[in-house]
Amino acid sequence: MPSAKNPPTMVWMRDRTARTRPVVTEEKIVRTAIAIADAEGLDALSMRRIAAEMGSGTTSLYRHVASKDELFELMVDTIIGEEPLPAAGGDWRAELAAIARRQRATLLLHPWFAHQLARRPALGPNVIARADHQLGIVSRVTGDPTLAAMVVDTINTHVLGAVSAELAELEVRRRTGMTEDEWRGWVGAYVLKVVESGRHPHFNRRVLEAGDPDPATRFEFGLECLLTGIEAALRG
Repeated sequence: MPSAKNPPTMVWMRDRTARTRPVVTEEKIVRTAIAIADAEGLDALSMRRIAAEMGSGTTSLYRHVASKDELFELMVDTIIGEEPLPAAGGDWRAELAAIARRQRATLLLHPWFAHQLARRPALGPNVIARADHQLGIVSRVTGDPTLAAMVVDTINTHVLGAVSAELAELEVRRRTGMTEDEWRGWVGAYVLKVVESGRHPHFNRRVLEAGDPDPATRFEFGLECLLTGIEAALRG
């Protein structure tokens, strides 16, 4: 096993030209892996499982993909490469918002994806191209590359955090088998007891008076606040 002092060659630095029969290609391996992960999660993913789905031997896969970590890197880059980038225009806020919304849609389409992005940074060509595009948008407003990078990182963090919370709610429903209304009924007695204690007045108002916006509305509110704050910071 490669050590930290002698890491393996990055997948992006190798010659990845196909050398085997067409039934086994890097693209087919990655697409099969994405389909399995989408349907059953990352825990279901293994080279043996991918080979079985493709009708191939496991050894053939390793001629294209050296390890599971490398496979994850390829999966992430493939999915990000499918996200359309908005054409350059005059409204930098609208362009960044459009990218953020597309990122959210992608993360929800591939529930395992958010966890993988949070695990380690990816550096594939599609990831770099998207980062370059985002930085280019912000660079129209500021000439400071450090500030531009912090703006892009802040927006990406908002998207990842908001979607992770949304996916966590969906996972709880899947694991418990409860609908949202059923879950509310289950916790209702406890929440009522907390409210009746009178010890937490602001929480009580949240429970008794506040609305319950859906995830998309919460996402848009956070994104709008973020972009407004970013605009003020850039102009300042």
